[in-house]
Amino acid sequence: MSERPFHHTDTGFRNNYPDGWKRGSFWAWQRDRWRDGVPKPPPSGWKFPHEVPNSAWLRANRDVPTLTWLGHSTFLLQIGGLNVITDPHLSPRASPFKMLGPKRWMPPAIEVEALPHIDIALISHNHYDHLDEATVTRLARQAGGPPRYMVPLKLAEWFKRRGLNSVTELDWWQIFSHGGVTLTFTPVQHWSARGTWDRDRSLWGGWRLDHPDLSFFFAGDTGYSPDFKDIHARLGPVDLAALPIGAYAPRWFMQVMHTDPDDAVQIHQDLHARHSVAMHWGTFVLTDEPLDEPPQRLRRALAAADLSDEDFWVMKHGEMRRLAGIRMSD
Repeated sequence: MSERPFHHTDTGFRNNYPDGWKRGSFWAWQRDRWRDGVPKPPPSGWKFPHEVPNSAWLRANRDVPTLTWLGHSTFLLQIGGLNVITDPHLSPRASPFKMLGPKRWMPPAIEVEALPHIDIALISHNHYDHLDEATVTRLARQAGGPPRYMVPLKLAEWFKRRGLNSVTELDWWQIFSHGGVTLTFTPVQHWSARGTWDRDRSLWGGWRLDHPDLSFFFAGDTGYSPDFKDIHARLGPVDLAALPIGAYAPRWFMQVMHTDPDDAVQIHQDLHARHSVAMHWGTFVLTDEPLDEPPQRLRRALAAADLSDEDFWVMKHGEMRRLAGIRMSD
């Protein structure tokens, strides 16, 4: 029998670098918030500048590589005639409850029914702001059949219990080819749980997508760790990386599980990414920094690293960019 991988445990999974995984007390964080006050959310009706995607053009597009930010960690990537969505979340709250839990401050850039037919849905882990039951089940009802749901190890059963059977689960470094793209599930530093008793029972990770016209890395949700140098060493540089820049305060508690803009710039460098794009900010109030702070801090971090906003993009909600010309060999 082969030796059990290090990240597998008797009860689930753990990170590759556990010495860096020393999480603070959630209750101490809540105590501090009660004592010092919770940061005020934006006023009702407030919105970032945003764009409305041309859904008709996106549905008709088969030839032009594009990336559209739909909010939080949800991107629509069009490549090689395929439509790929990351951590699809287009619901009003990141919560199991309709009236409780973090609500969207920016509406979804597009409704599920207006999307082009989704061929592949990449799921990074099972937290409510990344795996939204309503959105994935609505995708299954799209004309032309459900997408191929690509999920971490031990998460396929959650989908199958909901009648979503076009699902493939992978362990770290496993590879799956579908429709002309190669998908590799990679380690990142995070955790999983949807309830009280299932912590770390399913895996978490990032996705590397390779196509002759583009290599793309989706980090999901992560703290900073040497995993990103490992990813570069194993898979080589990447044309475009989607990296989280928000949900980082207070730093003493969030650091091990959520990157801040300085961490994101370091990951951009560790991956040897030609370009990166910011995500995981500006949609839900999950932590204590102001909702509009992450892009401001990212600009300072880029300047300190002698990088520009052409190296690391901040897209508007709903913005679509054509990706022609960003391939490393171009």
